[in-house]
This record gives sequence, structure tokens and C-alpha cells, in this order.
Amino acid sequence: MLAKLIALASWTALALAHNTRKTCKVPAIGGGEDDGPAINAAFKKCSSNSKIVLDMYYVVDTLLLTEGLDNVEIELSGTVQYTPDIARWSPQSLYLTYQNATTYWFLSGNNIHMYGGGTIDGNGQVWWDTLNNTHNAGTAGGSSTTFARPIPLTVGNASNVVIENIREISSPFWNNFVYQSTNVTYKHINIRAVSYSSSPTANSDGWDIYRSSHVTISDSVVNNDDDCVSFKPNSTNIVVSNMWCNGSHGISVGSLGQYAGETDIVANVYVSNITMLNAQNGARIKVFGGNPSPNSTVGGGTGYVKNITFKDFHVENVENPILINQCYSTPANVCAQYPSNLSISDVHYINVHGTSAGTQGGVVVDLECSQTCQDITAKKTHLTSPNGTTTYVCRNIASTAQLDFNCSAPSSA
Repeated sequence: MLAKLIALASWTALALAHNTRKTCKVPAIGGGEDDGPAINAAFKKCSSNSKIVLDMYYVVDTLLLTEGLDNVEIELSGTVQYTPDIARWSPQSLYLTYQNATTYWFLSGNNIHMYGGGTIDGNGQVWWDTLNNTHNAGTAGGSSTTFARPIPLTVGNASNVVIENIREISSPFWNNFVYQSTNVTYKHINIRAVSYSSSPTANSDGWDIYRSSHVTISDSVVNNDDDCVSFKPNSTNIVVSNMWCNGSHGISVGSLGQYAGETDIVANVYVSNITMLNAQNGARIKVFGGNPSPNSTVGGGTGYVKNITFKDFHVENVENPILINQCYSTPANVCAQYPSNLSISDVHYINVHGTSAGTQGGVVVDLECSQTCQDITAKKTHLTSPNGTTTYVCRNIASTAQLDFNCSAPSSA
């Protein structure tokens, strides 16, 4: 009886706390005027034990810097659209250092829940067109300091965050950045980055995870032209499941080892129930080669990749269904002289199946390590190519005994 009374009292307290939660509903000015200051003001007013309602069409021409939040709900049922003003946004977006990434919106704090079925519109077409004309990009999918392409939503320096039931369209750069955060969950996210001109989209990763742990991404759809999900340096304890990715560069560990003097770690990653269509890669690990310069930004970093599982991974028309590349964005002659300094071990492929695109001939698996890769396993692999006899390439794999296919040496070996 006492236990029931305690439970009832706890439930009542929670209900009262919810009912007394302060609510800030953000009005929209209209007429193309900037709603950014009103949004920032609402987040300051309702920064704790509060609810913020974004249920209208908002034009945003001001950096959204929403920090120090504690126990805040964000009901995004309207649309947040950033202005296509490159001259303004390129310098004013928040600089986040890694690969020169910047963001339109920096969401930070503890116990944050965003939901509501609304849309975040990056207005990316003007950025893609400009990039196609100027080619002002950074290294290996990074941005440029003189043409900074902002990320629509960054969860940064945050903990216990849930983002769900949100649509994201037309990002100039990566769609989502998880930055120095822990316990972050995304679910039921629909991402679309599709160009309507002759200029392709660029670097439109669905998610990039950096210096973060305990991140879950599930039950989402991504139409883009770059990584569906990318595990950047120091991503640990990550779960990605029930994803539908079209046109992407795969679900990728990396890129890693880009910066000399930096130690990059990706560990304890579990990827399952993936459909990968019309893609450059499927299950991928990408690592820069070495570099003789102690100040290199194009390789030479150290670290390791460990305990990675790709399970129940379906591919259709994918150029490289399974790929380990330790010479990513590095000239072959540099790689030969200065191999990658990262080690790769404990990587498992379970039930990777489907068809390649045939662009690599019959090659459907390409596992090429610089250092010897340890404990690489594969079972229930069933991959075919429309162009040639199915071939599995392996290089510097410590043991092929736990691979369920026969390895061939690389053709250049």
C-alpha cells in the first residue's frame, strides 16, 4: 500500500510539474522579416523546465544560439527556413573548428526534447550553385573558412537529447552535427538534399558524430549525395538502426587520421537493418594515409577503429558494398611511402547482401589495410555484381579464416 502511495505521489508531482511548465510560443513577423531574434528571446525566457512552441513559418537571418537549456521541450510543428544570404551567413554562422564546420543553430544543454513534425529548411540551392561555380571547398568533405556552409542543426555540448519526427531539407552542408555530446537520440527523421539545377548538392551527410558518445539514430530516411551517417573522430558507443539511405556514400566510419598530431578513436559501433540504394559505398571505413609533415591537415593522424558491427545490411546498385580504405583522399605514392598510422580491429560483417553497381567490375568487397587489420569477420555474405565474376579483395588482413568468402589480392599488388 505504501509503495502504491509513493508511486501515486511521484506521478502526481510529475503531472503537476508538466502542467506548470512555462510555455513560450514564438510569433512570426511575416513579410520576410527576420524571426531569429524572437526565437533566441524565447529560448532565453524559457530556458528551464519549459516548452517552446515553433508552430509558424519562420524566416531566420540571425544565428540561433540556444544554450544552457535544462529540461526543455521544443515543439517544432512549423517551418524554420534560413535566408539564402551567403554574404551574411558565411561569416556569422558559429564556427566549430573540425573540418571548418559552422552552424545556423547551436542547441545546447541537458534534457532537451524536440518533436512536432515540422521542417528545418537550409535553403541550400544557392549554396550548391555557388560552390559549383567557385569550387571553394575544404579538404575531404570539409567546409572552407572563406565560404562557410552552415549546418542546419547542431546538438553541441549537450546531454540527454531526443530529436524526433522532424523533416530536414536542402542543407548547404551536413544536415546534423552531434558535437561533444552524450546520450543523444534521433528517430523518425526525414532528410532530403536534392538539387533542382545542374549544380549537385555537396557534403550533405545525414549525420556527423564528433567527440560524442552514446548516440542512437533510428527509423529514418535519407536522400542525399554523401554519407548517410558518418562517425567522425572520437565517436563511441553508437547505435544506428532501421535506416533507408538513397544516393549516399554509405554508413561510414571516418574519415579519420586527417590531422597530424591528433588521435582519432571510433569504437563500439553497432549498425543494423540498413537499406542502401544507388550509393557509392555501403558499409565503409575510411582513413587518411600518413604524412611526413607534423602540421599536416591531409593525413598523418593516429588512433584506432575497434568493435564495429554491420549487420543485416541490404545493398542495391552500390559501387562498393563493403569497403576498408586506409588511403582515403591521399595520393597513392604518398600512401605507399607513408602508410596510415591508425589500427583497425574487431570489425564484423553479418548478413551483408544484395547487388553492387558493377562499376568496380566483379569486386563487391574491398578490404585493404595499411597496417595489418586484426579480427575481421564476415558471415552470411551474399553479394553479386552485374558486371563480371564476384570478387573479394583483401590486403593485410591478419587472418581470413573467419571470412565466408575467398580473398584475392588487389590488382595493383
